[in-house]
Amino acid sequence: MAENKYKLLIVEDDLDVADMLNAYFRVQGYEVFTVNWGEDGIRACQASRPDLVILDIRLPDIDGYEVARQLRSNRRTADIPIIFLTEKRERADRLQGLELGADDYITKPFDIQELRLRVRNAVMRARQDTLTNPVTGLADGVLVDEHLTACLKRSDWVMLIVSLQNLDAFREKYGFVASDDVLRAVSLMIQNALREIGGQEDFLGHLGLTDFVVVTKPERLSALEGRLRSRLEQSLDYFYPIKDREQIAKSNKRLEIKVGVLKPNDEKLVSLDALKTALLRRR
Repeated sequence: MAENKYKLLIVEDDLDVADMLNAYFRVQGYEVFTVNWGEDGIRACQASRPDLVILDIRLPDIDGYEVARQLRSNRRTADIPIIFLTEKRERADRLQGLELGADDYITKPFDIQELRLRVRNAVMRARQDTLTNPVTGLADGVLVDEHLTACLKRSDWVMLIVSLQNLDAFREKYGFVASDDVLRAVSLMIQNALREIGGQEDFLGHLGLTDFVVVTKPERLSALEGRLRSRLEQSLDYFYPIKDREQIAKSNKRLEIKVGVLKPNDEKLVSLDALKTALLRRR
């Protein structure tokens, strides 16, 4: 059951879908409001700020994109998490929704259990101020910034950025649940490598959804980098069904791991932004 009666707003013009979502999430312990028009959704958010909006793209007046634009442009509603509902065949819909700052999207017809997890993760992430990633449990946001900022005052470190590439293509083909499994598995493999080779002072967190940053000591760099490359690269094919592996091996959209290294003297690191930019260039 949801804690503290999280408030959900459902903006959906299909009355059967709206009623089903309303009933389901009320049973889960949420406080639920439904509207069927985009303009009503905007007014509802401004009148009584919800913890999350489930927003259909196809609406009878203004579309979900315009609803999201207006919510993001208003200080009162700018940081409300939004989960878009879209048709599976409309890949451009999903991409445009993410560009507008949607926190997630799910395709119709959808798995109600998957949507429940998406909603739970989004409201928890918003309430926790993104201190940890809801999928991997690793440090995220402010916690990572604090650790990287502390490194700017020292020179006894080396950083690795471990980038999981083409997860969007994997998600599009196999779904969110499978892509989350990939993220969790990769994070666990990195954590296991750190336990075997690293020290207690080493740090692991998210620099982005698919970018992990590892902070370790210079003397551990070679062994740790080698272990990460071998374990992660050898594991990626196992995330695909056996029937797809031969075809995927020839594709330029297959899951791929890239590992980059940053040392204190590689660049002029005068600020947190400069440090993060330098890391991302090494992906």
